[in-house]
Amino acid sequence: MNKQAFLGVLRKGLTFLHDDEVEERLSFYREMIDDRVEDGLTEEEAIREIGTPEEILARILVDMPPAKAEKKKSAPKRRLHWWEILLLILGSPIWLSLLLAAFAVVLSLYAVLWSVIISLWAAEIALWGASFGVFVGGVGLAILGHMLPGLALLGAGMVCAGLSVFLFFGCFAAAKGTLLLTRKLAAGIKNFFEKGE
Repeated sequence: MNKQAFLGVLRKGLTFLHDDEVEERLSFYREMIDDRVEDGLTEEEAIREIGTPEEILARILVDMPPAKAEKKKSAPKRRLHWWEILLLILGSPIWLSLLLAAFAVVLSLYAVLWSVIISLWAAEIALWGASFGVFVGGVGLAILGHMLPGLALLGAGMVCAGLSVFLFFGCFAAAKGTLLLTRKLAAGIKNFFEKGE
């Protein structure tokens, strides 16, 4: 690798620094290579002595305070040209309406998902209520002397109670899975926008 290629790779890797700091680092390594070349080494030998661009970038990152890296990370990488701004403004009726439609679709899918969970819990509560009501009705019929219908209602109440136990675990698992999915989607959206910056 010659000096120009070395400095080009180093420049591409130093995007986490401000422009003046990048130039300062590049001139430092340029002078270091030139000094070694003056001492009789070839550019390739001088670069081998200094180290690979990846090693140098790792050293710079280790030596740099974290707050400084974060500050540069949040700074915009480039400014928009006037024609890009004009295209964004002129295209806004299209891209803005598509963005709003996509947001509405995602929001409605999210609402449907949670409405299914709420419906499952409503069915769970209805089963508990039905089992209690049927059980009380069966006991009432048995007390009034209608043994056979009373026993049938008691059996139906027990079946409803058993089904409600199974549905409880299903509702709990579905709600837990939906919460986990929601967290993963939120983390994915956050990572997408952080990468965009």
